[in-house]
Amino acid sequence: MKKILTVLMMLMMLVPAYADDVQKSIDKALQKAQKKEMKQKMKDYKKDGYEIMGSRTLEVALLKHYSKLNELGDDGAVFEGYAENVKSKNTAEQMAINNATIKYAQKAGSSVKGRVVSDIFADGTGDDSEFEKFYAAYERLVEQKVKNVLTPSYSVIRKRADGTYEIQAFFIVDETKARTARKAALENAITESKLAQKYADSVRDFANDRVEE
Repeated sequence: MKKILTVLMMLMMLVPAYADDVQKSIDKALQKAQKKEMKQKMKDYKKDGYEIMGSRTLEVALLKHYSKLNELGDDGAVFEGYAENVKSKNTAEQMAINNATIKYAQKAGSSVKGRVVSDIFADGTGDDSEFEKFYAAYERLVEQKVKNVLTPSYSVIRKRADGTYEIQAFFIVDETKARTARKAALENAITESKLAQKYADSVRDFANDRVEE
């Protein structure tokens, strides 16, 4: 019996050490993959004529970008905003921010609409007109509230032959904060659209669904 206990204790001591080794291997592989991805991005941006906006170098901007994503772990997601045919750099950047915000709101709205159709309307019941008002209100309110959740990471810009600018702006989303914003938007949309309580209780869970590009 003592021998069995001794073996079990030894195994218990080995498991954490093994788990640590596995995690270290995963982290090392992730860092290697990200380094490769970063180098490819730098190569592609240079080839396509893009330059980093701001005082940082592209390499530093990308290092900070991946560092933030690693820090957030599973809670981190990336959203991209885009603008083109703009004569002012500052205007182009603002348009890219607005584009990313609208895109996020539309994705959030589509996610909820998909869940409503599959989970609530699956049996053929439900008020379509009532839900259309809800979808519209939800997207609009998400767009208002998500601006504080989309954290600017870096932007690249290039000048076109006609003298106008084209910009790609990248944002990091903290899913924990984003979920809180979506829930607040959902509650307001339920009230604003006068969504029936029999439906409201069901759709509240849909705000937990992750929104990704």
